[in-house]
Amino acid sequence: MWQPEGIPAVALHGGPGSGCVPGMRQLFDPAVYRIVLFDQRGCGRSTPHAADHPVDLSANTTHHLIADIELLREHLGVSRWLVVGWSWGTTLALAYAERHPTRVSGLALTAVTTTGPREVEWITRTAGCFFPAQWARFRDAVPAEDRDGSLAEAYARLLHDDDPEVREKAARDWCDWEASHVDIDGQRPPPPRYADPRYRMCFARLVTHYWRHAAWLPDGELLRNVDRIAHLPAVLIHGRLDLSGPPDVAWQLAQSWPAARLHVVEGVDTPRAASWPSTSVCSSTSSRHTNPSMAKRLSHCDDALIRVSQWCAVRVDGTAGLPYRRWLTA
Repeated sequence: MWQPEGIPAVALHGGPGSGCVPGMRQLFDPAVYRIVLFDQRGCGRSTPHAADHPVDLSANTTHHLIADIELLREHLGVSRWLVVGWSWGTTLALAYAERHPTRVSGLALTAVTTTGPREVEWITRTAGCFFPAQWARFRDAVPAEDRDGSLAEAYARLLHDDDPEVREKAARDWCDWEASHVDIDGQRPPPPRYADPRYRMCFARLVTHYWRHAAWLPDGELLRNVDRIAHLPAVLIHGRLDLSGPPDVAWQLAQSWPAARLHVVEGVDTPRAASWPSTSVCSSTSSRHTNPSMAKRLSHCDDALIRVSQWCAVRVDGTAGLPYRRWLTA
């Protein structure tokens, strides 16, 4: 059961286009939180669906999603809520909070990104140095004349081609690369959802749609405007070896956000909503502590991340690490 009178919390999934998964609920104590999960435009159970062809994505932008979150908050009669995001969801969470800071009680962000041009270039091209064979297949799947330009742009064109076979191959190739750059040890199977042709098409179309436009956010805007949310308590978690997005973005954000606490998980990438494990696989965590007076205000952010924190507090050899909440409240 859930608590209709509990602490309101809205969960923002990644992608763009991943949609919500049941595991997202496991971060919250249903006796304490009023949990709100919603599928962003074009994905999951939202309609019109991005997998359908033809589909018009012109009304599917970051600014539309921010407006949707506000409409949802008003519809539910929520005054302020905790905003929780993963990967792309952290970009959306930051953009929403900076636009509507009075409607946010705190933020809990995992795998922090701002979806800027440098980050898109990293994940579509630079990260290929870690997976050269997989990236070569990813690059070579687009026409030769497009291989030195924006790969997100090139794939977006293929994903909207009139030929269904061209579209389907592009979706498979895109998702193959997505599965590669999150597999740092080369032993993880692809996320099960990638086996679903409809999911692949939706995910690939929305990711390329947002990435080719750098999420319709001026480069560096989310970092420049962090002063708008500097008073809000926040917990940021990022894996040291998250090859999908290096931790420097989370670190830069934390330097300008006195009410935020950054935890870098050593030796692993960052747990993601699409493949949350049932047991701990992470090593110890390092943190940048904020003013102790923030501890009480951070408490509901801490609670929202209790599952992730448990993974981070257990060493890979199975010996117990320090309780994560001790770090957060020290």
